Amino acid sequence: MTARLNDIANQAGVSEATVSRVVNGKPGVSPATRQAVVAAMDVLGYERPPRLRLRSAGLIGLITPELGNPIFPAFAQVIEQVLTRDGFTPVLCTQTPGGSSEDQLTELLVDRGVTGIVFVSGLHADTTADKGRYVKLAGRGVPFVMINGYTDDVSAPFVSVDHRAAVRLAVSHLLELGHERIGLAVGPRRFVPAQRMVEGITLLGRGPDLVEHSLFSVEGGQAAADALLDRGCTAIVCGSDLMAFGAIRAARHRGLAVPRDVSVVGFDDSPLIVFADPPLTTIRQPVHAMGQAAVHALLEEIGGTPAPHAEFVFQPELVVRGSTGARPR
Repeated sequence: MTARLNDIANQAGVSEATVSRVVNGKPGVSPATRQAVVAAMDVLGYERPPRLRLRSAGLIGLITPELGNPIFPAFAQVIEQVLTRDGFTPVLCTQTPGGSSEDQLTELLVDRGVTGIVFVSGLHADTTADKGRYVKLAGRGVPFVMINGYTDDVSAPFVSVDHRAAVRLAVSHLLELGHERIGLAVGPRRFVPAQRMVEGITLLGRGPDLVEHSLFSVEGGQAAADALLDRGCTAIVCGSDLMAFGAIRAARHRGLAVPRDVSVVGFDDSPLIVFADPPLTTIRQPVHAMGQAAVHALLEEIGGTPAPHAEFVFQPELVVRGSTGARPR
């Protein structure tokens, strides 16, 4: 192997250490140098390692946290439709408890030679996660784009909904209905969307005593709502539609009616939400527009004309249905 590295290094005009970094997919090598090393391997007749073989034309990876929350299949459907329309083949990878991690799925996609990757609410949204994984991915020459969960530590296009504006829309609606004790039930503190929703309600002068962190699930929403109802809240804004379902369950377990006694606002406007009982007032993420923007940004990266490595923020929409009403007298 040492002789092989020496031959390739001499042919490419680089050091053996550089050849080793390219062969092993390590970051810190410029695209031009990487290409020179690959060309040297081809000239000398050495077989490329799997990670250096030609990328599968048009194969795009899509990594989502799960499919239990309806918002993630909604994003996946839009992204897959746009990719297929533009002649690309989407590969959906979903994390499940006890199953493959995001890192394992990413490695699988890279080894299969994908042209690019879309991350939906991945580890980039977790402020405690090591962002070095994305720096390494970029160093391997794989373009990618992130949806929801902006961080300064990753140089890539980000597509996000304005979570602060979402909370302002919900709270303004509830204030118009006469509510004063308005609680916020959101996910764990470490997630960027949860942090931004808290910032949104704080900017409206609401104190931290009316914020409850839990899980982005029905059970999490129920636990958070129980705590907020104990503090006298007559309205609850939730970090997801699933949490809103949990908040409605918590109210009913206390013999309270929604919206007569408690108003509940969800977030996402997931498919089939309109058929909830009562139909859920929620904040709609512009999933179609966000999915399109993410794909277009990724294709620009792939085409060699990178989109700005910044956050593209989309405005949410308040959808009023039957789960909100006037403050009880």
